[in-house]
Amino acid sequence: MTDRQNRQVAVFGAGYIGLVTGACLAELGHRVVLRDIDPEKVRILRAGDVPIYEPGLGDMIARNKERLRFTLDLGEALEGAEVAYVCVDTPPSVSGDADLSRVWSVVRSLAGAAHLRAVVVKSTVPVGTGARARAALDEAGLTGTGYVSNPEFTAEGRAVSDFMNPDRIVIGSDDPAAAALVAGLHEGIDAPVVTMDVRSAEMVKLASNALLATRISFANEIATLCENTGADAMEVLGAVGLDHRLGPHFLRPGIGWGGSCFPKDSEALRQSASNTGFHPMLLSAVIDVNNIQKRRAVQKLKDVLGDLAGLEIALLGMAFKPGTDDMREAPSTVLASRLAAEGAHVRCWDPLARQGEAEPWLSAARYASPDEALDGADAAVVVTEWPQLKDVDWARAAAAMRRPVLFDGRNLLDPVRMRELGFTYMSVGRP
Repeated sequence: MTDRQNRQVAVFGAGYIGLVTGACLAELGHRVVLRDIDPEKVRILRAGDVPIYEPGLGDMIARNKERLRFTLDLGEALEGAEVAYVCVDTPPSVSGDADLSRVWSVVRSLAGAAHLRAVVVKSTVPVGTGARARAALDEAGLTGTGYVSNPEFTAEGRAVSDFMNPDRIVIGSDDPAAAALVAGLHEGIDAPVVTMDVRSAEMVKLASNALLATRISFANEIATLCENTGADAMEVLGAVGLDHRLGPHFLRPGIGWGGSCFPKDSEALRQSASNTGFHPMLLSAVIDVNNIQKRRAVQKLKDVLGDLAGLEIALLGMAFKPGTDDMREAPSTVLASRLAAEGAHVRCWDPLARQGEAEPWLSAARYASPDEALDGADAAVVVTEWPQLKDVDWARAAAAMRRPVLFDGRNLLDPVRMRELGFTYMSVGRP
């Protein structure tokens, strides 16, 4: 890497990506001002707290408090800044395309900041966004400011580690000086730097998430075939993953993928393809398999219990995966909605997911422990593979439930033991 020295950096957006980016850049020695438009979020950060759960993030922010500031003020963020990072979210619009309104709001706000040497978009955006952003920067008087696409590849629950120990750093730019500047910001990180044009860098992020989603949907489709033929999906996919050409990653069946990236990015890529007149058949099937997978849990319960109206169903886990409090596109929200539509009463447990975060999607009773959620329940579903669920006294739970029916949507528990304890036990792809 080149251009090594500590820089003054402005980061726009204090969500998962912005906070991690700002904190990690400060950890690398840069002076960072992180700007957000949410007064409450900025107040919390200034008080030394972190508004999201991400392992190691709070400690990193505290450790770098001399180099990391939080503000609502645009001028304060841009004063002396050499680089501006755009880390705002790009949620799906009604059409399924990425909503770039926040990206354009940040780009417009940079008008007159001609002292910036580079504008770096870390938000996930459709291919071609960079060309529009370049034109917008030129119109705003930033003709001498380089434009860089620097997609993020961090997973919630290990985002700090992923930023500091990445598989690769992708830098897309048509400006060699801007590309070198952004590469230099990562000095101290041992990872290959892959440089390319802007459009290719934008596609790398979308293609990476689409391939990971494809592997999960493939595993779930194989799991359904295993259920229909008597094979064991865990044994099958375990052996498949030993092939050095394939590897074991993301080949585990479950209740479906969710979160802030896979659903949004897969749909955005599909819509982007459709907008060019191309129908991506494989990607469409990947999305369809995932949508069906979340609903199969309800059908499995109906196969055992019949009419679900009036029954108490416990959902064990609300966050879309363990290690995070993120409820965005969580399978639990689909299950809760479907169960409510069947007339069931839904009760939930999760060690991190916040009630406030759940309310827009989920109206259900919350419990402080798995035991409380299971007491008197007619059935339970393991939705998120929290390790705490392995420590539940399942013998006690079987006796405390009105009917010991359990669908293990993550294949977390031992089927032989659970059946010995008296459960009507169902899982994904296992006989």
